[in-house]
Amino acid sequence: MIGDRPGAEPVSPVALPPPAGPLPLHLVRALRPRQWAKNLLVFVAPAAAGVLDHSGDFFRTLAAFGIFCAAASGVYLVNDVADIAADRRHPDKRHRPLATGALSVRTALVAASLLVAVAVGTGWALQGWRMALVVGLYVGVSLSYTAWLKREPVVELIAVASGFVFRAIAGGVATHVPLSNWFLAVTSFGALFVVTGKRAAEHQRLGEDRAWHRAVLAHYTLGFLRSTLTLTATVTVTAYCLWAFEHTGLESHAGHHLVWIQLTVIPVVIGVLYVFRLIEAGEGGAPEELVFKDTKLQVLGLLWVVLFAVGLYG
Repeated sequence: MIGDRPGAEPVSPVALPPPAGPLPLHLVRALRPRQWAKNLLVFVAPAAAGVLDHSGDFFRTLAAFGIFCAAASGVYLVNDVADIAADRRHPDKRHRPLATGALSVRTALVAASLLVAVAVGTGWALQGWRMALVVGLYVGVSLSYTAWLKREPVVELIAVASGFVFRAIAGGVATHVPLSNWFLAVTSFGALFVVTGKRAAEHQRLGEDRAWHRAVLAHYTLGFLRSTLTLTATVTVTAYCLWAFEHTGLESHAGHHLVWIQLTVIPVVIGVLYVFRLIEAGEGGAPEELVFKDTKLQVLGLLWVVLFAVGLYG
């Protein structure tokens, strides 16, 4: 048993004193609004198809963003309820509202149920059963991950990565945009790269205590995670290049501005290399934090957006 190792438990599994503040504030914190940045993926497929300048498609995409914010927050609440004991041992997660006791389990589960119901219902209202199905699959896989998939090596990587893919698919469904094979390949392997990087950073940062915080880390070696990072990064960059240069990919929407789309390969490759370096330094444990805190990554992201927008809408 992992817990039988002497000195393996780095933090006492006791709730911190609940911080002061009204219940709604703690509930909002538990919804993890900073992680809503992941839901921006719903804009990629409509943007790549050149339809975001149509008001109807833009507002449907915006609605899809809101739907996934609600669904994801509902899943986060259930996940935090299931992981209370483990979170109280984690140096950062022990400050979460459920781990500190600032938010009760009952309140969290009621809020989660309401959020998921609103997400699925609104998805049905937006684009019928297809959108509701995408949201339902996202919630189903996420809850399966919380219940048991998170303890299955490799499978858990795929389960977490699928959440990014469902977001990307939702953008296409919301606007009736067909999704190309290369787009799905970029999204899938890019997501695997990000999730594997998170695991690699946790593996390094948590050291011998890693399995107390995330049991599946006991089944990974740093060598395996680095090999997986190399593989997924290679496939992501290759698929993106094919998406950018292939006539069935972005070229079909670029018109006379194809060169700008091709130039987007530069910030993508530099970004992957830069993130790879951060992960090697043990700094990729919270990818959503990099979006808000890393200036170099923000500049690369902005450059990609500008080139992408000029190529498709210029």
